[in-house]
Amino acid sequence: MYHTGIEAPQGVWWRPVTGSEKVWVSIAFVWCLVLFAMMPLWHLRGGQNPSGIRHRVDPVAFSARVDEFIEEYRVGEEKGIPVVAPPPGSHVYLKASMWTWVPILKLQEGAEYTLHLSSVDVNHGFNLYPMNINFQVVPGYDYGLVVVPNQAGEFQIVCNEFCGVGHHLMVGKIIVEPAQLAQAGGGLR
Repeated sequence: MYHTGIEAPQGVWWRPVTGSEKVWVSIAFVWCLVLFAMMPLWHLRGGQNPSGIRHRVDPVAFSARVDEFIEEYRVGEEKGIPVVAPPPGSHVYLKASMWTWVPILKLQEGAEYTLHLSSVDVNHGFNLYPMNINFQVVPGYDYGLVVVPNQAGEFQIVCNEFCGVGHHLMVGKIIVEPAQLAQAGGGLR
């Protein structure tokens, strides 16, 4: 048998709330207030937000700075993408644009760098695989992060924010060379 929306549904939904239901609703309400209070407190005191430099930047100027960086530290090319090997302690620039990360970074294990990320067109996601590092890369903002690679190997940069039809092809790379190789002089060839 079908009922219209005007007729009252079958059951006892209109009866007053029982004592145990009041307790659980009260617990849920108090927990919501705790979580609501924790959001700003955790933001200020939790330490989960990346420490770093964030400031506005003109996308054209950032792209020009990346080109200068590539020109200064270029050591090769891989599939048409320049490979750069900056010295320890330097500022490292990585540009996101549809559907590529430029350049490929060759860093030294244990050395400190300031990594600058920005997009020149649309929002992109920076996910360093297999590490659990994720950032939203927004055009017009330069995110500077102090990083010290502590593990040698090749790491893939995956865009995890849909950026158009070529999104699935947007994979970059960071190569971290072992400290002993870099000290022997083989790290910057």
